[in-house]
Order: sequence, then C-alpha cells, then structure tokens
Amino acid sequence: MSTAGVIAAVDGSEHSLRALEWARSAALRHGTGLVVAHVLPDSAQLYAGRRRALADPAAPQEYPDPVADRIRALLAEAPELPDEVRYEALEGSVPEALRVIGAEARMLVMGSRGRGGFAALLLGSNSRAVAATAPCPVVVVPHAERAAPDAAGASGASGASGASAGRVVLGLHAAETPEDVLVFAFTEAAARGTTVQVVSAYAIPPAPVVMVDTPFAVLTPEGLADEADAVPAEREMLRAQTERLEPLRARWPQVPVEQAAVPGDAAGRLVDASRSAALVVVGRHHPRRSIRGVAIGSVAHAVLHHAHGPVAVVPALSDDA
Repeated sequence: MSTAGVIAAVDGSEHSLRALEWARSAALRHGTGLVVAHVLPDSAQLYAGRRRALADPAAPQEYPDPVADRIRALLAEAPELPDEVRYEALEGSVPEALRVIGAEARMLVMGSRGRGGFAALLLGSNSRAVAATAPCPVVVVPHAERAAPDAAGASGASGASGASAGRVVLGLHAAETPEDVLVFAFTEAAARGTTVQVVSAYAIPPAPVVMVDTPFAVLTPEGLADEADAVPAEREMLRAQTERLEPLRARWPQVPVEQAAVPGDAAGRLVDASRSAALVVVGRHHPRRSIRGVAIGSVAHAVLHHAHGPVAVVPALSDDA
C-alpha cells in the first residue's frame, strides 16, 4: 500500500467540503500528507493559457482563486492538520486532471456531486468518471441528503488516534476480487481500530418453469439444485471467503473479521451496511467482464449511486493483481 499522500478534490461546494474533512482525517490516521486539489474553472484556465502565450511580464502571475482562499481559511480553523498540507491548482478536465495527480496517491477523496451537479442526481458525472478511471483508490463521500445519521458519525473525523465508529465493509468476490482491494480494506480497518465485515454473494438457482399446457406441471432445468442446496451454497461461499482471507488475517491479526454470505446480488446488502459503516470498499470492475482500468462493475456502480456513507472504489494497483 502506498505511503503517498491523501488527495482531497475540492471545488468549493458543500459536497466537496465534506470530502475535504474526510480526507483530512484520513491523512491523520495514516500519518501522510494532504494534497488539496482544485481544478480551475474554464475562465481561469483560459486566462492562464493566454498569459503563457503572450509572455507578458506585466500580467498578474495568478488568476484570483476564491476556492483556494476559502479552503485555506477553513483549514486554518481545523483542530488538527497533517504535518504537510499542499495546494494544487490544476488545469484540464476534472477527470483527466485528477487522474494525473492521483498516479502516486494513497487515495483520492471527492464528493458525490460537485458545484454544478443537479440536485436530483445521486452521483455526479465527475465522481463517476474519476472512480472509473483513476489509478488510485477513490473515496466518494455522499452529500448530506444521502448520508444516514449513523453513517455521518461513523465517517467523520477521528483525529490522529485512528479510532472511529463503524466497520469497514468489504464487498468480496472470493475468486476474482484483486488482492489490492482486500489490502485497502484491512489497512483502513487497522488504522481505525475497527472490524472488517466481508460480504459475498452466491448464486440463486432460477425458479422452476411452470408449463400449463403439458401433463407435467413443473420442469426443472438441468443441473438445478433443490432448495436443500441453498444452505450448502452459503457454506461453500463462506469456505471460499475463509480461504481467501487467511493471508489477510495473518498480516493483520489485530483486525476482527466478520463474514457474511448473501443470496443474489451483494449490492443491496452493501448499501444497507453503508448506513452504519465507516467505509464500504469495493473493487472497481469485474475482471472477466470488462476492460482493465476502464469499466466500473455493476456492484460498484450500484453502491456508488445509493450508499449512505463513504465508498472506496479500488482498482487493481499491481500488475499481477
């Protein structure tokens, strides 16, 4: 896991200020620096480009940036700051600028909607694009209307001690989730002094087909398990979980682990768990169904849109993951 700093992407909106506070606490928990990144508005980028093109020494060196001024004022009132806090004014589109700066980051934290987002949207286009393409883990902090009261307490500042209410909930596909996703979840739990709750889903056999015009009332598809196999399916999923988690338990023996196997899609269970979780951690994509580094899987997509607390979307960070 990277020892690089935590990046907070801000635009001055209340959504991004919630993300800034989450990022400040994360940097303190992990003992890293904090980078506050702000993508300049189009007018400021146009001015900067013209100033460089004209090379006019009489022109002001910087375009006024009220967002940076506001962030500096807010952090000056914070009860505690990381040893290093750096501000970065970025140019380009928001997803591309954050993708570039995130190359060496421990994580990038942003709000679920930006200043220009429609109130009806559950997830802004920039948050979705960054979560799908950034080379580092992306933590999306929901806006206040979506945050559950207990999730807000669980995901808030915890100071340098690392103690924080709520579990770290990990969505795990035992056979396919990259190791980097598990490492991120256990690292977060260890820093917070809390539990990792692991949620995996197992397949439900389709319902029998009723044929009303034949002498046979029910036709069972070939290989369809009977109802008695539901419990063995759950046991098999828990066994696969246990096997996959064994190296993580050995590496972080101080982190308690809870295991859960649920029928069907795990997304609904993860969204429910987000109400009281400090953080929900999911992998970015399904390796067998999408192009590496481009797509975001259906579970991550659903959790990002509906979670009531912060969600970390973690890509495969190493070549062999």
